[in-house]
Amino acid sequence: MKTHQTDRRSKRTHKLLNDALLTLLSEKRYELITVEDIIRRADVGRSTFYAHYQDKEDLLISSFQHMLDIMSQQLKQVATRDQRLLPALELFQHVQSHRYLYKAIVGGRGLELLSRQGKAYFSRSIAGQLKIVAADSRTSIVPAGIIADYVASSFLTLLTWWLDNNLPYSPERMADMFQQLVMQGVQAAIGSGM
Repeated sequence: MKTHQTDRRSKRTHKLLNDALLTLLSEKRYELITVEDIIRRADVGRSTFYAHYQDKEDLLISSFQHMLDIMSQQLKQVATRDQRLLPALELFQHVQSHRYLYKAIVGGRGLELLSRQGKAYFSRSIAGQLKIVAADSRTSIVPAGIIADYVASSFLTLLTWWLDNNLPYSPERMADMFQQLVMQGVQAAIGSGM
């Protein structure tokens, strides 16, 4: 019984700290936020913070992983409805909803994290969708792993540009540009009308 209470308390603390970071990110740049700001906003003690995270970057990484998990659930729902390799519109909408976190990650040292974890995540997802989408098409002239990495990298490049430029276009327009720039070539490579 005590473990259950501890798990609930731990989840509550993680949520408080995550919410505090996200709120602070909407108010000021990540590099100006201190651990003191976070614990004051979350109303938790310093020792509690350090019992869960090494530093504010560790919290940022945890927040990003949480966003990837949310995104993963959304993508699974979309994948059951259609057979797109990458549901760009839904992804741009998701990022727009959580833009403060993503802008913090894209700015500075977080970009490496986004590139590494995000690309691996998207590549795996795209590779899985490729098996479904390309199953009925002719043999692909480009190996599936290369296609998956190309699509993931291209998406992250557009996403980074969008965030760096303060979201000047709607998610719908960004998804259209992604489709025009990336997916037409992929369709030709795998011989599919995705």
